[in-house]
Amino acid sequence: MGFRTCLMALAVALAGSAAYGADHTFTARDLVTMERLSDPQPSPDGSTIAFVRRSTDMEADKGRTDLWLVGADGSAMRRLTEDPASDSSPRWSTDGRHLYFLSSRSGSSQIWRLDPAQGEPEQVSNLPLDVANLIVGPRGAQLAFTLEVFPDCGDLACTANRLAAREEGPVTGQIYDRMFVRHWDTVEDGRRSHLFVMPAGGGDVRELTPGLDADVPSVPFGGAEEIAFTPDGKGLVFTARDVGAGEPWSTDFDLYQVPVEGSAAPTCLTTANEAWDTQPVFSPDGKILAYLAMTRPGFESDRFRIRLRDWPSGDTRTLAKGWDRSPGSMSFSPDGGTLYVTAADVGEVGLFAIDVASGEVTKLVGGGHVRSPARAGERLIYGLDHLKSPVELYSAALDGSDVRKLTDVNGERLAELSLGDFEQFSFAGWNGETVHGYLIQPVDFDPAKSYPLAFLIHGGPQGSFDNDFHYRWNPQIYSGAGYAVVMIDFHGSTGYGQAFTDSISGDWGGKPLEDLQKGLAAALERYPWIAGDRACALGASYGGYMVNWIAGRWPDRFRCLVNHDGVFDNRMMYFATEELWFPEWEHGGPYWESPDGHEKHNPARFVDRWQTPMLVIHGALDFRVPETQGLAAFTALQRRGIPSRLLYFPNENHWVLRPANSIFWHQTVLDWLDRWTGDQE
Repeated sequence: MGFRTCLMALAVALAGSAAYGADHTFTARDLVTMERLSDPQPSPDGSTIAFVRRSTDMEADKGRTDLWLVGADGSAMRRLTEDPASDSSPRWSTDGRHLYFLSSRSGSSQIWRLDPAQGEPEQVSNLPLDVANLIVGPRGAQLAFTLEVFPDCGDLACTANRLAAREEGPVTGQIYDRMFVRHWDTVEDGRRSHLFVMPAGGGDVRELTPGLDADVPSVPFGGAEEIAFTPDGKGLVFTARDVGAGEPWSTDFDLYQVPVEGSAAPTCLTTANEAWDTQPVFSPDGKILAYLAMTRPGFESDRFRIRLRDWPSGDTRTLAKGWDRSPGSMSFSPDGGTLYVTAADVGEVGLFAIDVASGEVTKLVGGGHVRSPARAGERLIYGLDHLKSPVELYSAALDGSDVRKLTDVNGERLAELSLGDFEQFSFAGWNGETVHGYLIQPVDFDPAKSYPLAFLIHGGPQGSFDNDFHYRWNPQIYSGAGYAVVMIDFHGSTGYGQAFTDSISGDWGGKPLEDLQKGLAAALERYPWIAGDRACALGASYGGYMVNWIAGRWPDRFRCLVNHDGVFDNRMMYFATEELWFPEWEHGGPYWESPDGHEKHNPARFVDRWQTPMLVIHGALDFRVPETQGLAAFTALQRRGIPSRLLYFPNENHWVLRPANSIFWHQTVLDWLDRWTGDQE
């Protein structure tokens, strides 16, 4: 299939699914048009759940979000907002009479409020800048949120006027005296995300972090979970990394406390720890501040430990020291005696209960990927997805029993789709240690037939292809196209203990490659219907790095390779990326201090051995793995005369987010696999 044919196929895919009958195989269009649920927020009395529902507007080539309500028993689900603009971040007033939320319906992101029982939304804020990260104070009198401002500006008008002048003026050059110049997918312009408060009914806005040379919350992935009101509502605790010019190579995030009156500068609560401190959560009685803390400075994938700080005295202890998992989101039980946390665990993300007194850990919910748990009265509310379903909302008793499904927004769609069955398997990997993986069958599975293989390699590298419904690397796409899918959680993956995660640092091309080799061999032995001689390997980010590494260190195994935003040259990667703490930890320091550490597993060193056809994909807005890494790999392939193709997105970052681009991405990838895995003479 050539470029023109690909475009024609894309046009057909974008035209809609009207021609589909029941039981059609899962396609990229099905993936991007699934309804996505997130951010469940129980009302104060626990009777009603507000949540965000995202739909895809194919004509506008974007997603849009609305607010919905559902009873805590799963009844009376209804749409709460319906506006062409996006509504998000629902937050209940403390009396449950109003729901605050963020909306762009006025032309910028502002705070709105509505009575869920009746009435139209009313605008609460009317600021010259976009509002983000909304939370409501415990007494309902104050709202806290963030705005991006120039730290040297004394008011919001200063930032707004400076931005307008830049937009209208002829000069486009910017001067930098330090990093970051670019971060994730943004060219930095000197603004910082700062913390503000205002009365819940609207009124004067007060900045609480004036002049702070740091972002609240952390960028690019921090959110409202990094900000919390103190129990009396008179202060806020937040996460920030205030380290000056050392920001690109520091993971020293701290917790700070600041009074809402703005009468004092923020006070650092975690000065003694030079590693990551984040996600403050107060117990219902206000006597304990729980938060997450790492112990090793410079290591972004260190294990988070739960710290409990007596409030306000400051005495602190570590909870569940012996639990070898890294917690995510946290919330307290009504009596404060239990912490509910999520954590990656053997190829899933489960929900756990931790006894605050003893540290005893109990797994409550598994079977997929648990998201955004929250307490609704005497029950837990959470999202759950897995390899055969997007997120739906569930509830369970506080001990994990009596699980109930509250929503089924994609049920009818899924009933019309043929999805591949899956199972987890394990094998002896590097050094004989147990390694896990997943096998997804092709949808038309017949054990008497032979099927080509899509061998997916996850990124991170401290990550996992776990039991979830992924919107960029969903194995059901390949299953629907007639492929078997194998995904290996090689050494370095998360959810198997910190030593397993640590083992990849300094050894990117060693233990993980051996695990992939042994995992493929184990899968072929366990599933003899997989055609091992018709296999392609695909990966993104570190997975793309591994594809480049395989091209030189395992060059005769696969019929084709797909490298999405992968590292090609470790040396240039160090000098061109933005968050330097990552390559410095992974390869033993800055390049000039540890050249051997960077070069030992550098794919560029082995280009002379490349021979496998490769599809290279890269986004121009990827500043984590800059586009020159993909262009360099494509140059090497072309110069060596190896069949190769480049898919370049001028408006995508490390991920492919626009619906039309996502469909085109999948069309191009499947075209490449089909081209090389067919019967060849």
